[in-house]
Amino acid sequence: MGTTVPLQPIAAVEINLDKLFTDEYEFVIPEYQRPYTWGVEHAVQLLVDLQEALERDLDEPYFLGSIVLVKDAQSPRAEVIDGQQRLVTLTLLLAVLRDIVEDPSLRKDIHERVEKPAVEWEEKPAKPRLTLRRRDIEFFYQYVQKSDATEDVVRLSNNLAVTESQRAIRDNVKALREQLFDWTRNDLANLYKMLRDRTMLVVVSTPDLNSAYRIFNVMNARGLPLLPSDIFKSQVIGEISESSRREYADRWENLEQELGREEFGTLFVYIRAILTQAHATRNLLSEFPEQILSKWQGEAFIDEVLEPYAQADVRLRAQDFHGGPLWESVNNWLKRLSQLNNNDWRPVALWALKEHGDDPKFLKEFFEKLERLAASMLVRRLNRNVRLTRYMALLKQLIAGHGLRSTEFGLSEDEKKATREQLDSEIYSSSSTALPKYVLLRLDSILADDPGVSYDHKTISIEHVLPQNPKEGSQWLEWFSDGERAWWTHRLGNLVLLNKSKNSRARNYDFDYKKKSYFLKNGVSVFALTTGVLQETKWTPNVVMRRHIELIGLLEDTWKLR
Repeated sequence: MGTTVPLQPIAAVEINLDKLFTDEYEFVIPEYQRPYTWGVEHAVQLLVDLQEALERDLDEPYFLGSIVLVKDAQSPRAEVIDGQQRLVTLTLLLAVLRDIVEDPSLRKDIHERVEKPAVEWEEKPAKPRLTLRRRDIEFFYQYVQKSDATEDVVRLSNNLAVTESQRAIRDNVKALREQLFDWTRNDLANLYKMLRDRTMLVVVSTPDLNSAYRIFNVMNARGLPLLPSDIFKSQVIGEISESSRREYADRWENLEQELGREEFGTLFVYIRAILTQAHATRNLLSEFPEQILSKWQGEAFIDEVLEPYAQADVRLRAQDFHGGPLWESVNNWLKRLSQLNNNDWRPVALWALKEHGDDPKFLKEFFEKLERLAASMLVRRLNRNVRLTRYMALLKQLIAGHGLRSTEFGLSEDEKKATREQLDSEIYSSSSTALPKYVLLRLDSILADDPGVSYDHKTISIEHVLPQNPKEGSQWLEWFSDGERAWWTHRLGNLVLLNKSKNSRARNYDFDYKKKSYFLKNGVSVFALTTGVLQETKWTPNVVMRRHIELIGLLEDTWKLR
């Protein structure tokens, strides 16, 4: 029997370059690593990406991916298992910036990111922040890391830049200098500030080379960026005995494949919310091991947490329960919830599917209550923090055993009133159509008496019957005064759903002509909500008001707002 090698702890943190290129890290490229190979296109693209991020937002973080290190917490030495290309290129960019800027204090600050300053009174010499493989160490120091070095490297022939890595360094320095040559002093300073303060990396470290390679292999076997779930996998699988490790690794990978990599990664966010019933205060890499993996370890996490919730998520996304009318109703409610413009409700739904996945009667009533709550919060335009607070409070009640009697499902009289008032107001906004589209789709399902009606959102648009900009001399200007148009244009009574291809043809034509454009083949509209408009001979303020009141009444009855 083989012995099980103890797995070393893995740490993963998001840090900026201000902390990365300091005395906390002494980066070393091991001899067994391949040489630096990034070409000019990679180096220039990095600079272009940074420039675009700088232009977008002066405060927004810019993420450069991840690096994997073998590093003991007690020592600054950090062997780079993955991330050499990014670290070298960042050093090149910093060195070029250092040699181009004119301000002495700025040059000094930048240089300290490239080379640790000497401490003469302690007789400690200056030391590069990054040490390449033995063949390239001297070259990198002489032509990059030393002050003013990049001015000379661009003129080097292949006789002096003898290795593949050295030629790549020379060519990239030349390209970066050319790109930055015409930048203003202020732009160069802002670029450095962004590099120092807002350029972030996920630093994954472990004192054990085998553990580091486990992580490295996860990333590179698939050619995908590292996700928190990949790190969690290494930790969880590493806690399982060698005899069972392959089985559990296969189960993990099968779940990831079934959900898709992105959704599988998001599932960990939902799991954290369900099991803590609290807002996230830090990133998932920090919170999940502390809050979840410390309590459910190895097999227990996969058996009791990951697999049940992953299977629940598969059901939630598929909406394909079978077994009779009750199950079909569950599918319909899940379809309707999925039309919302946010996923804040999903942890609550996943809890119900995991805990009551074999009880269609419970699930039908549960999702009806959840949809009412979610719709009300959407209509009231509550921000995400407020919504999450409500869902976390609901989860607490559910986990405490209150079930369908949980009071957080309910709406207070003030909440009902606020929902009614919002429905009565200008519901349409050009900046976001999520709210009116959901409300109109909900109304359409009510009018069609088809709670399971399926919609393809990519082909649906919202149309104003009374146009937003009627043409001069049109009947719209006869039927509506300026004040009436201002009042009714964006309210519920004036809105319908259209196939998007039809919307462009409807535009601002007169009513009789517009009605024809609502028709599909054989003169039938695909939307029950729109068909009702076709029965009108005129579209006047009184017609719009009557329709407006009727539609709000339907929603008040459906969502029990009275």
